[in-house]
Amino acid sequence: QVTGYLDDCTCDVETIDAFNNYKLFPRLNELLESDYFRYYKVNLQKPCPFWEDNSHCGMRDCAVQPCPSDEVPDGIRSGSYKYSEEANNLADECEEAKRLGAVDDSLSKETRQAVLRWAQHDDSSDSFCEADDIHSPDAEYVDLLLNPERYTGYKGPDAWKIWNSIYEENCFKPQNVKRPLASGRGDDGGHTFYKWLKGVCVEKRAFYRLISGLHASINIHLSARYLLQDTWSEKKWGPNVTEFQQRFDEVLTSGEGPRRLKNLYFLYLIELRALSKVLPFFERPSFQLYTGNKSQDAEMKHLLLEILHLAKSFPLHFDENSFFAGNKKEAAKLKEEFRLHFKNISRIMDCVGCFKCRLWGKLQTQGLGTALKILFSENLIEKIPESGPSYGFQLTRQEIVALFNAFGRVSTSVKELENFRNLLQNMR
Repeated sequence: QVTGYLDDCTCDVETIDAFNNYKLFPRLNELLESDYFRYYKVNLQKPCPFWEDNSHCGMRDCAVQPCPSDEVPDGIRSGSYKYSEEANNLADECEEAKRLGAVDDSLSKETRQAVLRWAQHDDSSDSFCEADDIHSPDAEYVDLLLNPERYTGYKGPDAWKIWNSIYEENCFKPQNVKRPLASGRGDDGGHTFYKWLKGVCVEKRAFYRLISGLHASINIHLSARYLLQDTWSEKKWGPNVTEFQQRFDEVLTSGEGPRRLKNLYFLYLIELRALSKVLPFFERPSFQLYTGNKSQDAEMKHLLLEILHLAKSFPLHFDENSFFAGNKKEAAKLKEEFRLHFKNISRIMDCVGCFKCRLWGKLQTQGLGTALKILFSENLIEKIPESGPSYGFQLTRQEIVALFNAFGRVSTSVKELENFRNLLQNMR
């Protein structure tokens, strides 16, 4: 049932399928397997800020295996993730520094001031996420390829509580409007909810649809990489059609499933639009995907730019000019609300009891938050000088890794949908 045009967009599902599955997905996968994008620094020990939570998932598939530090490429570990040419040239000296804090000793006065400005900018009000303190002793590098997102067995009341607090408290929804299929409530087939959704402004509607799309994407990953066989000799992961149908089949979900999948496509368009807009930041000659392996770094930058140009060539982009376009004062107030709601969602990720789900939840919310930051910084991006530091707009290595991996997850979901369609047709 998921075909045709998407609400609030000029784009249709079929155009996205063809573009993603045959052009973008293969290239993006290659990029995400490279050293620069596979190592993500994350603090999985932060306490839940909203409720007492000791319910950590004890199943072995919930565990995350951090990297021994000698496996992380020197260039990434040395902390020269701000990409100025001076910082890259100093990487060799930085390796001698035992602590990240000691890196500053080898920087010139100008570079030190620039790093300070960057740090201030990274903490400033354009951020949509509560970022981890990557200098905390609890923050560790994780190899995303060795800790793939898949079904872990984490479900039930704890998982439900996370999504419930996201939807009920952070999606601008009044308490008296009940979410479709919310458990334990009389449901009117979502009539009241969709009437409310239709009546709110495009920004609030978009916010709900982004979160619903993210939820759908995560559910597709869990259905596509399900634990099908678990014996002492081997574990086998693969697509579970029954699980997929329970989450998305039109009849089994009272019409909700197809809506969720359309929201996934909406999320795809928003993140794709951000990639097409951020091209000038990455195109500068001074920008390096720095790992310390010169030839691989150059090759990956070339592939990155190819992907961004491809994103820009997409014919039916989402038009974000409809966002925050009304009265300037009202628009600024709404944008700030939007940002704070999203920041809250990124904090809720520290309440996820399964560490593997927490890792991917944090990464995907940071990636979407970075996409929103890009869309709302268009004027700053246009002013980026071709050489020299870009004080107006800056992305940290964490944001870059999260942005592309988050889009990689959504791109994978669109590809997996095609796989499930084929499986379902063969079963008929």
